[in-house]
Amino acid sequence: MRAQLLFFSAVMLCATPAFAISNDDVRAALEQRFKGDRTGACIAAGVIDDGTIATAYYCADPNSQRPYDEHTAFEIGSVTKTMTAALLAEFIARGEVALNDPIASLLPPGTSVPSFNGREITIAEIVTHTSGLPAVPANYRPPDMNNPYAAATERDLLDALAATRLTREPGSKWEYSNFAMIVLSYALARRSGKDYETLLRERLLVPLGMNETYVARRPSQVRLAQGHLPNAMPAVPWDFHPDMAGVGGVRATLPDLLRYLEGQLGMRESAITPALAQTQEQVASVDGHRMGMNWNLFTRNGHTRISHEGGTGGYSSFAGFDRTAKRAVVLLSDTALTASGGLGSLGSHLLDPSILVGAPHVVATADAKLIDALVGHYRLQGGLGIDLRHKGNALTTQADGQPEFEMGYDSAGDFYPLQFDALLRPKRKADGTYTFTLFQGGGAFEAERLGAPAPVAAKWTPTEAELKEYDGNYPLSPAIALRVFSTGAKLFVQGSSGGPREVASVDKDIFVAEGVGAEFDFERDANGKVIALTLKQGGQVFRGERH
Repeated sequence: MRAQLLFFSAVMLCATPAFAISNDDVRAALEQRFKGDRTGACIAAGVIDDGTIATAYYCADPNSQRPYDEHTAFEIGSVTKTMTAALLAEFIARGEVALNDPIASLLPPGTSVPSFNGREITIAEIVTHTSGLPAVPANYRPPDMNNPYAAATERDLLDALAATRLTREPGSKWEYSNFAMIVLSYALARRSGKDYETLLRERLLVPLGMNETYVARRPSQVRLAQGHLPNAMPAVPWDFHPDMAGVGGVRATLPDLLRYLEGQLGMRESAITPALAQTQEQVASVDGHRMGMNWNLFTRNGHTRISHEGGTGGYSSFAGFDRTAKRAVVLLSDTALTASGGLGSLGSHLLDPSILVGAPHVVATADAKLIDALVGHYRLQGGLGIDLRHKGNALTTQADGQPEFEMGYDSAGDFYPLQFDALLRPKRKADGTYTFTLFQGGGAFEAERLGAPAPVAAKWTPTEAELKEYDGNYPLSPAIALRVFSTGAKLFVQGSSGGPREVASVDKDIFVAEGVGAEFDFERDANGKVIALTLKQGGQVFRGERH
C-alpha cells in the first residue's frame, strides 16, 4: 500500500457526473490509461451508477487479445481483506466478539500473542493496520517467492506470532500488515470450526448471489485468467492455507464483484448487508490514514470514497464506492501492476471524473545523464546492498549475492527489470543528486547512497526576475490546476485547495519538491517564453499549459 498522496491531490474537486456512464465511457477510460502500456495488461472494468451498470474489457496490446468474459475469474488479492472484515462484522453482530476485544480472545486458548508493556493488540487494530505487527513475519522465508504463501502452515503462523516482539504500542502507528490479516483469517476460521472458504461462502457469497467467487474450489463454469508479470511473462497463481486465505486468496468474476459492491451500496439486501455497512464506518485515523474495517476512507466536499486495491504475483484489482453518489467501481487485471502504481488512479477517476486518470507507461529511452547520476552503491531499508551500473545504453542492477540484471525504462520515468517484477523510481533531491525507491513484492524500499554521488553541474540559481517568468496557472485537467508564483528569491507551487509548497531549482527550468518526491519541468517556446509545466510524481506524468 502506498501512503503518500500525489502533490496535486489537494486540488481535486468532488464532481459527481450528471449523466449515467456507458460501456463506451468505461472503455474510453481504460484506453486512455492503458493503450500501448508496456505491461500488455488486460483489464475488466465495471461501474455502477445509481443502479445502471456499465462494463468493458480492454487489452493494452491489441495483438494479444485474451478471451475474457463474464465467467472469467481473477485473483483479487487484498480486496479479499474487505470480505474478511465483513465476516468479522457478522461475528460482532452475533455478539460473539467486539472490536475492542484483544485479538487473543478470537484465537485458540494458549496462543502466544505479542503485547507492548502489557498493552494487548485489539481486533480493531488488526483491521486498521495499526496493530504493530509487521507486514510479514520477520523470520518467514518462503521456499517459492513466486507463490509466497503456499507453504505456510498453522505451525508457522503460531510460531511467528509467538516470536514477534512489538516495537511500539498498538494503535500508535499505521503500517500495512498482511501478517495481521492472516492472523484474523485464521482466528475467524478456527472460531467458526470451518475453513475460510466455507465460512465465506455460507455467510457472504451465497447471501449476495456471488456464485462464481471462490478460493480453491472453482465452479465448473468459471475459468481463471492466466496471470502475468509486468513484462507479460506468465505468473503462477497464489495458493493459501485453507484457514489463512482471508488475507488475499479470493478469486472472483467481474459480475460477482459488482454484486459485492451493490451490497456495499445497500442496493442488494441480504443477511450480510448490515455487516457490510458496519465495515464502512470509521474505526481509526492514524498517520493520515482514515480506516474503516479494512476499507480506506477519503472525504472531499461531503462525499466519502471508500476503496481498497489488491495485487498478487500476476493480478491486480480495485474496488471502490461512494454511497452518496450511488456509484461503485470494480477493476480486475490479469497483470501485476502494484509496482507501477496499481489501479488506484484509474479506479478513482471512474468514481470521480475530475480525478486524473493517468497515462500509459510506454517503453522509452533513458537519458544517459540520468543513468550516470544514478550509478553507485546503495543500501536499501532492511540492509540489502545494491549496485547500479551504466552498461552500454542501459542501467543495470545487482543486489548482494545475486546476478546482474538489465533494466528497461518507461515514459513515467521509471526503470524496471526485464526479467522479474520490480520497479526502480529515481528521486531527484534538492541538491541535484539522485537516489531511488525500489518497489518489489508489495513493498517500497528507500535507498541510501553509500559513498559520494556522481558530480553534478553547478546548481542553477535563478534571479528574482527569472523566477517571475514561471508565474501563472497551469491546468492539468478541467478540474485540477496548479498555481505557480514567486516571492522574492523563492518559487512556490500551490493547488487551489492546499497551501503553497516551496520548490528548489536543480537545473534551468527544473524544480523539485523533495519532501513529496515531485519534479516540475517547465517548457519554453521558440522565443524563450514559459508555456507549460510537466509534473512528474509517483510514477505519473501530467502536463498543463500556462494560462
